[in-house]
Amino acid sequence: MDSKIKKGIILAFITAIVSGFSIFINQFGVKSIDSSIFTFSKNALVAIFLISGIAIFSNSNNIKSLKGKHWIQLSMIGLVGGSIPFLLFFKGLQLSTGANAAFIHKMMFIFVAVGAVLFLKEKLNRTMLVGAFLLLIGNGLLLKFGWTSLGYGELMVFSATILWSAEQLISKHTLKELTGNIVAAGRMFFGSLFILSYLLFAGKISTISSLTSPQLGWILITSILLLAYQITWYNGLKFVNVSVAVPILLLGSVITTILQLAFSDTVITSGQTLGLFMILTGVALNIGYKNILPLLTTKKWTA
Repeated sequence: MDSKIKKGIILAFITAIVSGFSIFINQFGVKSIDSSIFTFSKNALVAIFLISGIAIFSNSNNIKSLKGKHWIQLSMIGLVGGSIPFLLFFKGLQLSTGANAAFIHKMMFIFVAVGAVLFLKEKLNRTMLVGAFLLLIGNGLLLKFGWTSLGYGELMVFSATILWSAEQLISKHTLKELTGNIVAAGRMFFGSLFILSYLLFAGKISTISSLTSPQLGWILITSILLLAYQITWYNGLKFVNVSVAVPILLLGSVITTILQLAFSDTVITSGQTLGLFMILTGVALNIGYKNILPLLTTKKWTA
């Protein structure tokens, strides 16, 4: 396996782990805070972290050399990926069950795969299609998705998922010329500006000054997880096909479920166990069995 592809896949695995913890913790943090304030605070804080990191540790010419088309691409990523879907998702998370929200969000790999074939000219083989089927069914079983409890919350999460799917395609195209850190920073920076505009229009901006210490604590914790997600995901996506990378994120459901079981009296069911097995198999099929073993080797990555 090419060292860059290997690096991209491993970073996607790390992102999935971060995502699993993040979804579990966000369920608690968002319940006590207005979802739009929660989203803006997290995104703005991450944008500051990323831009500061680029200014301190990277060559400043990376930003100075950005062309007009790059700024347009980054602003689009901020609008489609870093603002509107965040507002929809966290509001939907307040109105729906965590299981339903997680399942709908994890359906993103389907929309991304279709878009990757149509717009990025990526190819899907039969093995990947079988893997996709297993991932879909497996997540439904693992998360105990309930068709009878669908409502406005689930619709908001679904809308956010569609927008995030489109963003993945735009980001993959943009990453051909820009670094993962630049794309992540642009996503959070422009996303924060768009959300700020919404807060000003809705008259909610003054609410930020009334945040309590516990609420600020939740914002800080979830921001650190979001920062880790941004860095690992966009730096990994640069080196691997989006149709391969996105399904790996479904492993986050496994992490979230394990955490929910660990912090409750709930016992894993036979259906969930089957779902877990199907997810692991689906991810393996999507990556390709011949590529699994090279991932376990300890050869040094090359940039």
